[in-house]
Amino acid sequence: MGTRVVALAVAALCSGAGTVQAQTQAAAAPPSNCPITHDQLANALKAAVKPTGGPSNGGLDNNEWAAIVNRDGKVCAIAFSGSSWKDQWLGSRPIAVEKASTALSFSLDGMALSTANLYAGAQPEGFLFGIGRTNPPNNAIYEGDAEKFGTDADPVLGRRIGGLVTFGGGLALYNNAGLIGGLGVSGDTSCADHNVAWRMRHALNLDHAQKGPDKDKKDAIIYDIGLTGASKSGYGHPKCAGKEADIGNEIGATVSGGLLR
Repeated sequence: MGTRVVALAVAALCSGAGTVQAQTQAAAAPPSNCPITHDQLANALKAAVKPTGGPSNGGLDNNEWAAIVNRDGKVCAIAFSGSSWKDQWLGSRPIAVEKASTALSFSLDGMALSTANLYAGAQPEGFLFGIGRTNPPNNAIYEGDAEKFGTDADPVLGRRIGGLVTFGGGLALYNNAGLIGGLGVSGDTSCADHNVAWRMRHALNLDHAQKGPDKDKKDAIIYDIGLTGASKSGYGHPKCAGKEADIGNEIGATVSGGLLR
């Protein structure tokens, strides 16, 4: 009798686990209010990186990941530029999602902040020091079948992942009415990621922010950190080792030396 009770209990637990798993899979469907589709994201990413026919962005010219969160922070599209999920740094998949979430979470209808704009403030004695500990990421980013990563069936879709990134590659998305989501790009240097995201946002026609730290270039990356490590504007970001700043200047994604007011 005792053996039968144990067997029934195990069966019940297994049945419950299956139900939970099914509910999790159902909850992971892409939200209907995504600013763009998976295909639009993938096409914009591939057009913005060199390995798939796009221009150089000044860094390593790697394949990259890109992710979109909608206005309430749910991941609604994620893509990669290569032929499979193995062609990009695997560690950059969660970073792309967290960049998208960060850019959304710290932007408003009246003020856009890129993840690059948060770098200086997050340093010791900066006005945002400690921000990196405030929104820990959801470990759900690591769940699911890797063969579905970056597809329209990615296990992360429909989830709020959170996390905070305070270096380049994340931009808030704006249509003519206001803030509608966030874009995160990762897989190269942070400065190159910013350039890729900038190109993508413009191509997707979601770059209608009205205001940012810089008067003219809104939430552009600001290269004004001097030899002392201090940012003149308070929104600065260090330069990377390649030609990212030169490319950024060409596409309007960069402010060099300080704010334009």
